[in-house]
Amino acid sequence: QVQLVESGGGLVQPGGSLRLSCAASGFAFSNYAMYWYRQGPPGKGREFVAFIASEGGATNYRDSVKGRFTISRDNGKNMVYLQMNSLLPEDTAVYLCNVVYRLNPYWGRGTQVTVSS
Repeated sequence: QVQLVESGGGLVQPGGSLRLSCAASGFAFSNYAMYWYRQGPPGKGREFVAFIASEGGATNYRDSVKGRFTISRDNGKNMVYLQMNSLLPEDTAVYLCNVVYRLNPYWGRGTQVTVSS
């Protein structure tokens, strides 16, 4: 079955960096685009953060993270990454990995990122 396991979150000061990882299994990883989303505090919906195409050639980001976050993937290891630099308090959220497999969305449990001094 499809499994996505995120890691790499933590507490970081404003301006700091974190690298999130997502380990994927249960599907032909190299054939599928991958996404990062984030879920903020209660009352704030889940929002798209970044996208990477199956071969890694195309990427897209929400406007507020452009120039600060970089999505990448290693198809040999079935991994997708999110490098986050110049973190802001408003980046605080649970970050989730996502794939749409056979028309169904699959999510990991997420990893908490807290940006605070």
